[in-house]
Amino acid sequence: QVYLVESGGGSVQAGGSHKLSCAAYGPLFSINTMRWYRQAPGKQRELVAKVTSGGRTEYGDFAEGRFTISRDSAKKTVTLQMNSLKPEDTAIYYCNADVVEYRGLPPTDSWGRGTQVTVSS
Repeated sequence: QVYLVESGGGSVQAGGSHKLSCAAYGPLFSINTMRWYRQAPGKQRELVAKVTSGGRTEYGDFAEGRFTISRDSAKKTVTLQMNSLKPEDTAIYYCNADVVEYRGLPPTDSWGRGTQVTVSS
C-alpha cells in the first residue's frame, strides 16, 4: 500500500511564505498527477494546484501568482511553495496523487492525512 505523508504545516504571519511537502511511501510503479487540496472550517475541499507527470501545472484562481507547485518524480515528492499568504489561506492542506502501484493497473486515488496551515493577521 502507498502512503502519502504531508509535512511543513504550521503558523505564519500574513504576507509571509510557507512551504509544504508531500512524500509517497511504499512500493509503486509510477505517479501520475499530484495535487494539493485544502479545506477551511465550514467550507468544501478545494483544489489548490496540480502538476502532471509531464510537469504541466494548474492552479486555483486564489493560488495563481502566489503559490507554486513542483514535483520530484525520482524522490516521489511534491511541494507547494506559498507566498503572500492571507488569513483566508488558513486551512488543512491535503496531498493527493494518482498512484499506479503495479504496471498495467489503473491509478489509485491516494490521499494524505493533511497538514494544518494557519495564517494570522
